[in-house]
Amino acid sequence: MSQAGAQPGQGRKLPPELIILSACMISMLTFGPRASSGNFQLPVITEYGWGSDTFSFALAIQNLLWGLGQPFAGALADRFGSLRVLWGGALLYGLGLALMSVADTPIAFTFAAGVLIGFGLSGCALSLVVGALAKLLPENRRSMAFGLVTAAGSFGQFVFSPLSGAMIQSAGWHWTALFFAVLMLAILPLSMAVASAPIKTQVEGAPKQQTLREALGEAFAHRSYVLVVLGFFTCGFQLAFITVHLQKYLVEAGLTPQVGYWAFALVGLFNIVGSLSAGYLSNRMPRRYILSFIYFGRSLATLAFLMVPPSATSAYLFGAITGLLWLSTVPPTSALIGQMFGTRYFAMLYGFAFFSHQVGGFMGVLLGGVLREATGSYEIVWGLSIALGVASALINLPVEEKPVVRKESAAAA
Repeated sequence: MSQAGAQPGQGRKLPPELIILSACMISMLTFGPRASSGNFQLPVITEYGWGSDTFSFALAIQNLLWGLGQPFAGALADRFGSLRVLWGGALLYGLGLALMSVADTPIAFTFAAGVLIGFGLSGCALSLVVGALAKLLPENRRSMAFGLVTAAGSFGQFVFSPLSGAMIQSAGWHWTALFFAVLMLAILPLSMAVASAPIKTQVEGAPKQQTLREALGEAFAHRSYVLVVLGFFTCGFQLAFITVHLQKYLVEAGLTPQVGYWAFALVGLFNIVGSLSAGYLSNRMPRRYILSFIYFGRSLATLAFLMVPPSATSAYLFGAITGLLWLSTVPPTSALIGQMFGTRYFAMLYGFAFFSHQVGGFMGVLLGGVLREATGSYEIVWGLSIALGVASALINLPVEEKPVVRKESAAAA
């Protein structure tokens, strides 16, 4: 049984298909520009004479604050409903992109691209949308819906990576960032369809409902939840490092910027297949095995990519294989958290898992820039990515896939 509070789909007159479609559009719009951030690195640091470490610091702050704001945004969405949180996040995201287009100092650039976009993403990106869907959809449709929304984000990456590259080369990176800022306004009407209801207040005489503090204590005392959260750190490290630094790595290896644009676009295209497959399989086989396979597969793909001479072919193959394993961690991770604790505080609990993901992203982006400037190459960070993938593959194997047993549930039984 689902937890007390607003039931999935309760009070909703919109068909599930329209809810999922709107969620997919939001995911595409929020993920596309953010996933194209690596395309901005070379033109930005070339124009202003900055090093990779300056650009990387701003994007690292973005990842960290995105993760730091996620549990609070999730708690607000759980308590008051998701609509106002989605609106606030979209407006902050758009404002950050607009200010980024005119930021000409490291501090201003970090504030715009790091602080504003980071907090904006925490209020309107994938995690908030997944949290809303967990409340609006019945359990038998959630895993596939999570996969569809994740795939839509990847489609945004596929579209926006070459689009941003072409726009940067033709109109400049300033106008490209401003154009993306305007696009964020489309999230406001789309949010109406995925607005989840607030948690109902306790009714006198009804069975006692779990409080937010009790939910947090329960989750962090739960061994399997902690293992999933720790494993998600690696996902963020790998994804953020590749997002920000892959194109620069390929250019420094002697390839053209277009190869980087399209290699990263292939990551998005093939992740559509990977996310949908992960969503489908999450209802049919143990989710811990899916997660272990994904993390180990990423390490193997990275190792093979580094062992062959750099070429357009190897870059495209790496993009395609990485894409199959890119955001496919989201459906099984989301489904596991919902299975363990129900949907009442899902957005907040997934938010803490996502915070671990973004701490990993912070480290991946920052170390990529700092160690590149210090050593002249990305080799150390590639090696860390491989090692972390193996570690997370092992961490997820002991996860227990069953709901928590609470005192009131045991008494009722």
